[in-house]
Parts: sequence; structure tokens; C-alpha cells
Amino acid sequence: MKYIKILFFAITGAIFVSCDTDEFLNPLPDSAIVADTFFQNDEDLLAGIIGIYDAVQGVNENTESNSTRFNRGVQLEYLLTEHRSDNTRSKTLEGSRADFHRYIVEPDNIQSEDYYQSMYEIIFRANNVLQYIGNASADNANKFTAEAKFLRAFAYFNLVRLYGAVPLVTRVVTSDEKELLFTRVAEGTIYEQIVLDLKDGVSYLDNTNKARASKAAAQALLAKVYLTQPTRNYAGAKTLCESIINGGEFSLESNFQNIFYNELNDEIIFAIQYVAGNPSESQGFSSEFTSYNRQGRQDGLNIVNPNLASDFISNGGNRTASSYAAYGDDANLPIPEDAEVIKFLPAGSDISNTNLPTYGDGPSNAGNDWIILRYADVLLMHAEATMADGDTADANAINSFMEVRVRAGFDASADRPTVLTKSELLLERRVELAFENHRFFDLLRLGVAHDVLGNHAALKGYTSYNIRRLLLPIPSREINLSDGLLTQNPQ
Repeated sequence: MKYIKILFFAITGAIFVSCDTDEFLNPLPDSAIVADTFFQNDEDLLAGIIGIYDAVQGVNENTESNSTRFNRGVQLEYLLTEHRSDNTRSKTLEGSRADFHRYIVEPDNIQSEDYYQSMYEIIFRANNVLQYIGNASADNANKFTAEAKFLRAFAYFNLVRLYGAVPLVTRVVTSDEKELLFTRVAEGTIYEQIVLDLKDGVSYLDNTNKARASKAAAQALLAKVYLTQPTRNYAGAKTLCESIINGGEFSLESNFQNIFYNELNDEIIFAIQYVAGNPSESQGFSSEFTSYNRQGRQDGLNIVNPNLASDFISNGGNRTASSYAAYGDDANLPIPEDAEVIKFLPAGSDISNTNLPTYGDGPSNAGNDWIILRYADVLLMHAEATMADGDTADANAINSFMEVRVRAGFDASADRPTVLTKSELLLERRVELAFENHRFFDLLRLGVAHDVLGNHAALKGYTSYNIRRLLLPIPSREINLSDGLLTQNPQ
């Protein structure tokens, strides 16, 4: 994670936090450092916190090509989100990655298993830091606590939205506490813990970092939690978004493309950083998003569905040219059928020649950051929170909505709605945040996932889709490890 990673290696010395473990859910010393002599001071605790970010960042598949138990972190998240929405798909029908867009993910799916394990690796590393927080100085104890809790909340928020009820573990456990490790807890209880963790972030963090947890990141993530949890808290989400908006520390980039290529810019609230050309700190998804002139290990992933391309053509404005591109014969179609994502082009790319796009040196070891929260998302969440369960004519909500639209080239007066509807908000979020892993969660949160994805599946001939497929199956490997304690989602 660029400067974070340099700091990590500088202060840890012989301390080693491994991403490559036999049992991600095993909180014993082979996967987490629990010795009493560790984390004795601020320097040790900071090393532990950076280790949590290392788990979020994950391991590039081009560094370790084994498909199982390598903690890919967020690097495979697009498969579990974008591919399960109506946004994107795999180029071919071969392999376990293609199962996501066809809604046939089974409990033994390798990528789902890795993601589930990766999120728990984040959680257990956070719990381990929190176990020793009493060794922090008075100046840093609250900040270190809030940062670890933010990352734990981030992981649990992803898990509960994708898998439903999951085990809730908020401390380091021992080998004889298997029931705690593998007993599923009600979604409402998990959300309660997420809220508590993020409130610490709001209280004790500042905004000095964009590549680490911050006050604004905690506010934005908590706002999204309030909009998602079983009992919505629209007023709370609205207040949090307005605090970020009125704080004046973030703004929209005037040039949409700069969001993704001028890293940690004014629009970024929280991003995971990667280092180009460094096998242990790079990411490989930038290469996997290529297909026509394939640069990755797969035939092409995150291929743009034509219905999303159609929405871009009608509503994308100037974002379209910086979001996807079509090559060869596909470039001549009114609506491309196999367009490719270009928000994360590797350094040195030149896609001006649609018959031979090039991607510089080492595209499979790319340094593009992964953006988790940005200001445009906050503006649109502010509109959503103000709308609550219905449409709205509230001027402030429409102002937030239009700020994003105007940046895309739409007219502030002529294109301004008098009433903002849920369908307009969903469409705007779709084209603004495409390929950033929001669409699937947006459909769930706004209550239209089954209708939209059911129609999409019927159109594409994905006959395995049913409403139960909105939850991913609990990985069978974890059920086996639990000796039957961990139960499966309905299939």
C-alpha cells in the first residue's frame, strides 16, 4: 500500500504477519500473532494495524497462482458483486469465475471461499490488535482502537450483505471455543456490532489519511450501514452525509477520469493502495479486465453487459468515455456487446487504436488503487437518505443528485428533476459508480434486487436464478471445519 507498506516493513523487522495460512478462520498462532510478548507499545500496535490493511489489500494472483487460501482480499470482490448484478459478466462460461454471473455459485466455489476467509482474516487481525490496545500510549489508544474497529466493521459489512447471518467474533478465541467460531448470528446483531465499531471511528479518527481509516470514511460507511440495516436509519444517514458535505474537505474532481488516475485526489475518502511492478504489493485485476488483447490469466472478466452500455449511452454523459471501451468489430456496434472496463487501465496503456490496444509493461502487476469510498457516493447517499422510502422534491437532495450529474456534463437547470425518484437515483448510481462494486448492494438496499436481477437472468437465459441466489452459500470447507455447527443458506 505504497507509503503504508514501506512503514510496515520499516517498523516490524522480524515480525511476520502472513497472508498465506492453512486456516483463515483459525485464530491460533499459525494465522495470528497472539504471544504475550507482542504488541507491547505504539510501534508494535501500528505494525499490527498495518497488517490488517495488508489483509484487505490481498495477494495478487500473479504472485501466488494457487487458487485457494491465499487471501486475495478485495482483489476478487468484483466477482461476488458486479458479476452478480446486471452490470458485468465473464467473457466465457468456463471455470468457477463464470458461475457468479450465471447465479450457479455452489458452496465449493474457490473464489467465494477465498473472499469469505479473507474477510475473517481482517477480522481476526483486528481482534488481535484490540487484545493489546492497553499497551498503547494515552495519545494513541483511542485512535488505534477506532482504526482496528473500522476495518473489522468493513469486513463484517461485506460478509453480512453477501452471506447473511455469519459467526460474530469480536475477540481472540482459544482452540476450545469452536462454538463461538462457527455459530451463525442474526443479521440484526451483526449490524449492531458494525454500528458500534464505526461510531468509534466517527469519534476518534481524523481526516489526515485517505489510504487508512478516517473520520469521514467512518461517517460514510456508517451512513451506508444505516441505509442498509434491517431497520433503516435514514435520519442518521442524512446527518452523517451532511457532516461530510458541510465539512468542505472533499469535492468532486472536475475531470471524471482523474478520479482513477490521480490517486488519493480530493474526491477520495478511502482507497486501498497498490504498487505497480512490485509483485508483493501489486494487483492483477487491471489485467483481468482486458479481453480483446488479453493481458490477464483469464479470457476476460468484468465484461460490460449491453444493457449497462445502453444506460451509459443515454445517461453517462462524459463519464462514458472513461468507463468502458469497445474494440475491433464491437467498436462499430451502436451498443457494444463485449466492452471492457477502463477505469483501471494499467500504467502505460494506450487504447486509442481500437484494433490493437496496448497495456504497457507488467499489466498483471498493476498499481491502480481500489477505491472503496468517494465523495460522489456520499452525495448520492445524501439524496437517498433524504428520500427515505419514497420519492422527494426536497431541494437539498436534488442539489446533491445534480452535483454529480452536472460534473458528468448535464445541464444544471434543463436536466434538473422536480421530483427525484428511486429509479432515477439507481440509474445515476449505476453509471457513476459502475465497476466499483456498488450495483449489487444498491439493488439490495433499495429493495429491487429480485425484480431487476430476475428480469436480467430471464433475458440472458440464466435459468438457475431464484431469489435465494441473492445470498451466497456458506463455503462448504468452513462447514466441514465446524463439524456441523455452521449451517448452510437455503439453495
